[in-house]
Amino acid sequence: MPIELWAVLYFLSYAPYAALVRWLSSVPYAPLHRPLTGLEILPATTILSGVFTLLFAYASGWVRHAHHIRVGAASLPFPTRWTFASGLGTALLLFTVPLSFTFQGVSIPYMQLLMRGDVLIIAPVVDLMAGRRVRWYSWVALGLVALGLWLTIQARGGLKLPALAIVTIVLYTVGYFVRLAVMTRIAKTGDPDTVKRYFVEEKIVAIPFAVLALASLSLVNFGTQSGQLAFGFVGVWSSGQMGAITTLSVLLFIISVFSIMILIDQRENTFCVPIERSASILAGIAAAYILAKSSLGPYPTGPELTGAALLVGAILILSVGALSRRRSNLA
Repeated sequence: MPIELWAVLYFLSYAPYAALVRWLSSVPYAPLHRPLTGLEILPATTILSGVFTLLFAYASGWVRHAHHIRVGAASLPFPTRWTFASGLGTALLLFTVPLSFTFQGVSIPYMQLLMRGDVLIIAPVVDLMAGRRVRWYSWVALGLVALGLWLTIQARGGLKLPALAIVTIVLYTVGYFVRLAVMTRIAKTGDPDTVKRYFVEEKIVAIPFAVLALASLSLVNFGTQSGQLAFGFVGVWSSGQMGAITTLSVLLFIISVFSIMILIDQRENTFCVPIERSASILAGIAAAYILAKSSLGPYPTGPELTGAALLVGAILILSVGALSRRRSNLA
């Protein structure tokens, strides 16, 4: 399918996902007399979305395209050193994305702009490191998105974020840099079988490492947050919130498939990343409106809407630029 259609599907999945995460962390949970925190939701969401991802890999037959290692009579999918590194980067994304929607006093569009903006900055760096040509329309789109990010930050008078939110953004950016670097090196070939191989090998590393990292943190005594993680591994399963958490996990799995179909397109990262990032930011704006209508959050601010408008402009420029390039190639 065209990359633009993947972006539409990504948007349609991401908007309800973002709204549901904030709803879970805003609506009081009766036994605790308060909402569940992001850390209490995170373990079950990570585990369930991982299970759905692995079931999809086997049911779809994608697992057959992965490298395998024989253990006794069994042949098991096994990563290369490159997909292992990408899996570690993806593990960082698996728990930073849900966390980003749960910080009270920090709007969803603002966190989306900050996290997506960082990745937009590293996209051309990865392209240039790999020796890939970055076309003019990709640079223009990147500039528009960067402008939207800057305007939003200035309107808030600076970052002004909780410490955990800053750590979340840093880990997210590091994870994406590793993932894009590996993807550019081995997977952006236009070959469907390569896409399937990369997806499976990355996920069989990312999912266990993400769960292991969260479990390790739950055992470390760092105040109430370690207790929240421990509840997320044990108590949340009988909390009565598992219907919403399971829905959240299914959406997270679907988003991961749509995301990789956009990012692994054989064109330069400075083309693919703004499309994927813009779709997620616009989904964050839509989620903010849904929550505001439900009295669960504020409406997007003027600067946030201005940033979103600049993102729409970036998408149009990328689409027109890509179309003109295809026409010139056909001519």
